Amino acid sequence: MRKNVVALVGRPNVGKSTLFNRLVGEPLAIVDNTPGTTRDRILAEGEWLNNTFDLIDTGGIDPTSSSGGKDPLSIGSADFIQEIKTQALIAVEEADVVLFITDAASGVTPADLEVANLLRKSQKVVDGKKTPPILLVVNKADSYRTREAANEFYELGMGEPYPISALHGTGTGDLLDALVAAFPHDVEEEEDDSVKIAIVGKPNVGKSSLLNKLAGSERSIVSPIAGTTRDAIDTKLDLDGTPVTLIDTAGIRRRGKIIPGVEKYSVIRSLRAIERADVSLLLIDAVDGISAQDAHIAGFILDAWKSVVVVVNKWDAIEKDTNTINEYTDYIRRELNFLDYVPIQFISALTGKNVDKVLPLALRVQEERLVRLSTSQINQIIQKAQDTHPSPGHAGRNMRMYYGTQVRSDPPTFMIYVNDPKLAHFSYIRYLENQMRKNYSFLGTPIRFVLKPRR
Repeated sequence: MRKNVVALVGRPNVGKSTLFNRLVGEPLAIVDNTPGTTRDRILAEGEWLNNTFDLIDTGGIDPTSSSGGKDPLSIGSADFIQEIKTQALIAVEEADVVLFITDAASGVTPADLEVANLLRKSQKVVDGKKTPPILLVVNKADSYRTREAANEFYELGMGEPYPISALHGTGTGDLLDALVAAFPHDVEEEEDDSVKIAIVGKPNVGKSSLLNKLAGSERSIVSPIAGTTRDAIDTKLDLDGTPVTLIDTAGIRRRGKIIPGVEKYSVIRSLRAIERADVSLLLIDAVDGISAQDAHIAGFILDAWKSVVVVVNKWDAIEKDTNTINEYTDYIRRELNFLDYVPIQFISALTGKNVDKVLPLALRVQEERLVRLSTSQINQIIQKAQDTHPSPGHAGRNMRMYYGTQVRSDPPTFMIYVNDPKLAHFSYIRYLENQMRKNYSFLGTPIRFVLKPRR
């Protein structure tokens, strides 16, 4: 069951990042008094009353600055303001609940009125209710006077204001109660036993072209314009008797509807697709090479403990000799060194070269994800690993592994009983993973180790 998504939206410098850090319980967002410090969205998990949700911090919407940055709240060029506005609106489009943040110390400003109007226009009526629900948050209500002044925010026409202090935590409990109450009711999803494969990657790497080749039809619009695709759509296939669901982080939009920069910032659907998937196809542009954005997406896949295949597209556009593919493989291994267990497939979605190998490889990775090793196999591996290379000492003590067992698959998770988990060094866990993969590769699949003290 997917988590609810909560977006924090408002004009610059009202304390969205401070509230974000307060709700997730750690300082993930940069906090600064300079308007516009948060220029890109940040996403993290929050929890309240056993309800987990994804919280999105956005750059401040400043609709009054679109004419060229003459407003005192302007933080740069009109294009820059438009980008922040765009990525915030994407967050609203994806959110289940929106927290509209204002500033009690400043009172109602023209920019607040504009943002309120913008948010109202973004709402839709579904089953007689406006969605997403919008909660009006009046931040910086640090004193009795400012809390009383919160009543003036009824002027925005956004319902009851919730006065809080994100800095000190005052009022955030009541706000979270209202937030959880506003979450949509869970809808039971139909049981689906198909293998779910997500196609993810940065803009314009050929995700829609690959989907069309895999599906054998023009399932998605293909355009050279980065950002044509926005909605996650599913394509059902049958591959030699195995039901497959292709999750494309792509959707159909007429070109006139495309908002500039939309896919540059829209990572939420990609994250949701990765969460739903068993295996992700990480598409790389062979011409552009590995970018920081590619590495970030790979990190999202790893953080979700999902299996992955690296698919290098546009291979037809590369001048090649007998050693090109080996050199490019080495290059990928260096740039994505945290995914050294992942298979790499070189294709051309344009010509169809090697596209027929992609899904069989993904299904093989999925099979490896579900493998279970016997307890005797696991204990032989960890005993040999320990005899060959004992754990380095710490404060005169060494970690000692006694025995282990596989407690789950999907992903493969191993419980190792030790004398003291605090003595484990991350490099030794990596060594243990390498020894495990020498015995069984778990191709394209992350391995999780849980260390538990033996009583």
